[in-house]
Amino acid sequence: MNPQDIAHLLIQYRYWILVPAAIIEGPIVAFIAGTLASLGYFNIYVLIVFFFVRDMAMDAIFYYSGFFGARTAFAKRMLRKMDMEEEQMNDLRLLWEKHPAKTMFIGKLSYGIAQTFIIVAGVVKMNIRKFFTYGALAAVSQYGVLLALGYFFGNAFGGSMTVVVENIQYVIAGATLILGGYYVFRWHIRKHFPAI
Repeated sequence: MNPQDIAHLLIQYRYWILVPAAIIEGPIVAFIAGTLASLGYFNIYVLIVFFFVRDMAMDAIFYYSGFFGARTAFAKRMLRKMDMEEEQMNDLRLLWEKHPAKTMFIGKLSYGIAQTFIIVAGVVKMNIRKFFTYGALAAVSQYGVLLALGYFFGNAFGGSMTVVVENIQYVIAGATLILGGYYVFRWHIRKHFPAI
């Protein structure tokens, strides 16, 4: 969906459209909502609470999908997305047990495969208290930064909605280039080191 269209939907329906939009694409919506908060369309404190609750609820859904449904078609499809084999599950179990904070932060920031990381945490039966503690820290960090960047981006353009909506395209285009570079780098690394 075009960033301008997302911004217009958020302005028109505000909090009503925020829920489904955030479930579909949380990080981009958080940035745009933060930008709109600087222009007075949203309360920034409500957004902070909303995105924190949204992230924790999504983590719980994916964690319990792996925990209770490790053998279901959904969990298996998500594991195939990461090219996971049964023998690699022990390595991941050790990773979640020895380095839960690093694994959570890397997993949550791995755009496109974050859900799979969370499902794997459930499959390997990661300690629930540690999982939600590190998940909360990752959610506060990730969405705090995105909302703050959006808020400061909106302030940088002096509160003109037209200018902000036009310039969101450039920010998203830059993020897309960086993300594309990340995927090319990841593909290159996986080509040379298939075990990663």
